[in-house]
Amino acid sequence: MNSASPVSSYPASSTSASSVVVPSASRSATEKFQSGPRFETTVVTEIEQSVVTAPPCVRDTVSVWDVPFDRLDMWQSVDAIDRLIAARTPQYVITANLNYCMLHHQSQQLQQITHRAALVLADGQPIVARSKLTDRPLPERVAGSELIVHLCGRAAQRGHRVYFLGGEAGVAEKATERLKAMYPGLQIAGCESPPFRKLTAEEQAAQDARIRDAGTDLLFVAFGQPKGEQWIAENAARIGVPVSIQLGASFDFLAGTAKRAPKIFQSVGMEWAYRMLSDPKRLVPRYMSNIGYLCSALTTDWKNTVKSWGMTA
Repeated sequence: MNSASPVSSYPASSTSASSVVVPSASRSATEKFQSGPRFETTVVTEIEQSVVTAPPCVRDTVSVWDVPFDRLDMWQSVDAIDRLIAARTPQYVITANLNYCMLHHQSQQLQQITHRAALVLADGQPIVARSKLTDRPLPERVAGSELIVHLCGRAAQRGHRVYFLGGEAGVAEKATERLKAMYPGLQIAGCESPPFRKLTAEEQAAQDARIRDAGTDLLFVAFGQPKGEQWIAENAARIGVPVSIQLGASFDFLAGTAKRAPKIFQSVGMEWAYRMLSDPKRLVPRYMSNIGYLCSALTTDWKNTVKSWGMTA
């Protein structure tokens, strides 16, 4: 993770055994989660539109490969999500990496889901690097595996109830145990690992009731891309949870069933290479597709630049 933004008074972080960056426990929750002056935590009390149309705030975005990324750093993202929870109208947040950009390019359905999101955060160094070539660069990568930790810290401070949905059996429970050890005041609304198949109508209704009846304020989903985003877009508004986020492998990182890349890999944008080598059977095909997409996208960018000069590429 990049170093903390100067607008935050968040204390120095430490790295755990599974390389998830976690906040120091030496300060009070209030001290740890003071808001920066560039994005105040004013509670939004009036909502004009719902998740299916547009978020209840003015967004500052930059388009990278046709995906509208919000120009927020980590701490501003936590503040923004906090405001969405306070608004109490169902919304969802997307943490988009290069793989998501590729899937977005290939699927009109996913494009619609992206444009209905309350926030789209850049979870990939290639995305941040490409934004630097515009006049509206992204401030930093907002890694989902770190965002989940900071959101749980904020939830412990605010009294928000958090529900964990997805992952292999037992993984969500291990993740929540670790988070509760970090933040003893964290309220876990529930944990479940549903079957990978599509639920029957009766099963879905029962799941809806469990999430809703638990008083969930923040729903973390780990179904993978794009299944997680599709599930949230289809179900979140009906269930009525204020904020839902698909966070991929974050449950595994917290549970210790998968490890994040060392800091040096993260800092140079090579975390994908570390992950690919750690699980080649599953990830080599995916990352090869991502590299092919990246090369194609950069080629298109170059051609468009040359055309803007009145030349042909």
